[in-house]
Amino acid sequence: MAVDYLVIVVYLAAMLAMGWWGMRRAKSKSEFLVAGRRLGPAMYSGTMAAIVLGGASTIGGVGLGYQYGLSGAWMVFTIGLGLLVLSVFFSARIARLKVYTVSEMLDLRYGGRAGVISGVVMWAYTLMLAVTSTIAYATIFDVLFGIDRTLAIVLGGSIVVAYSTLGGMWSITLTDMVQFVVKTIGVLLLLLPIAVVKAGGFSEMKAQLPTGYFDPLGIGGETIFTYVLIYTFGMLIGQDIWQRVFTARSDRTARWGGTVAGTYCLAYAVAGAVVGTAAKVLYPKLASPDDAFATIVKDELPMGVRGLVLAAALAAVMSTSSGALIACATVANNDIWSRLRGIVRPSGEQHDEVRGNRAFILLMGLAVIGTAIALNDVVQALTVAYNLLVGGLLVPILGGLLWKRGTAQGALAAVAVGGLAVIGLMAGYGILANEPVYYGLPASLAAYVAVSLATRPTDEAVLAAWRERVAGRAPASESVSEPVSAAQ
Repeated sequence: MAVDYLVIVVYLAAMLAMGWWGMRRAKSKSEFLVAGRRLGPAMYSGTMAAIVLGGASTIGGVGLGYQYGLSGAWMVFTIGLGLLVLSVFFSARIARLKVYTVSEMLDLRYGGRAGVISGVVMWAYTLMLAVTSTIAYATIFDVLFGIDRTLAIVLGGSIVVAYSTLGGMWSITLTDMVQFVVKTIGVLLLLLPIAVVKAGGFSEMKAQLPTGYFDPLGIGGETIFTYVLIYTFGMLIGQDIWQRVFTARSDRTARWGGTVAGTYCLAYAVAGAVVGTAAKVLYPKLASPDDAFATIVKDELPMGVRGLVLAAALAAVMSTSSGALIACATVANNDIWSRLRGIVRPSGEQHDEVRGNRAFILLMGLAVIGTAIALNDVVQALTVAYNLLVGGLLVPILGGLLWKRGTAQGALAAVAVGGLAVIGLMAGYGILANEPVYYGLPASLAAYVAVSLATRPTDEAVLAAWRERVAGRAPASESVSEPVSAAQ
């Protein structure tokens, strides 16, 4: 294992080095939070694919393949579909807005009255996303070094917090590009073919397993539908995803770069399911499906390759964790604290925005590590976050982009009704039930339409300013930095 350990140590050291390099570039709020809005197609595609394909997509995707066969690809597949829909239909408009958070978009569209409550919901979602990614370090470091859960969380979390705090989005972008390459080589080019060969090829896999393992819909139509509601729609509105869209240097980059990343996710989904199916042939009696990834890597891969594939799993977790962390800190600072600061601090007082955002990443990072250590049932916590995100925020966000007649009162009603409906239904049906999002989303839509039609239309001056932003005619203070060759 010495060679494997060396691969991991070099990888982790490289992450910290890139954090230090990113610190030298992040000299303004725009550079720190959205990489100066100047990423070219190659970097944009790689970083977008890296953030959406986290530990759940890698370890969890292989686990679903182990449990259900090829239809286990559906969870990651719906993530890819969501990214494709976002990129093709919405990303250009989102990129042209030149904002930093989803709540700022809501304020622009509805006149400055809809963003506060959405900021709190989005903060809770991004916090729990970062927490669940951080907990995944425990599994990986246990396989690597046999260290206990708390130490693994502190070790992995500290590295992510360090490079994210130092360089902000520039550091995260650079590390995500490395993570994207490592995942591509480790999972697609090495683990996938080796797993299939070790299992005897597809013919032997079909001979050893029930036919349901090769049914594309074997996981069940209701499960697929739920994945679409939660993950496909979640991709459309999450702050962690939008913040990457804001990094694109043009709407064309956002559209086509995101389309490439979404297509990559579809391939990654199938690969994970095939690896899991192969693991079922090799290890039919594993205690948990989620053990499939670590088991097949540990037992079947040669030295050195094993370290690279484990680094790929670590890369998957780190990319999602760092993206969620900066999103959480951005929302906490820009959507929550800045509003309080506007009340208690004179409006003309100057402050260092880079230092402030850096402090919030450090603060949120410590909160994430502490919560990850204390929390036991992360699946339930993440389900609550996704249900609130989709049930409460999907309608006002997409409504604002698509329906001129939507009003601030309608948006607030949609958030309140959808959020309360989801909470009530989770209390009645159980946190992991499908009904909360099934019924909460239509309730939010009904409230949005009814209240919007019953209230005065949004002021025409607000809509005119909104149209200017959507058209890319941003105010001078929000203008984009000139692109540089390093972003190609």
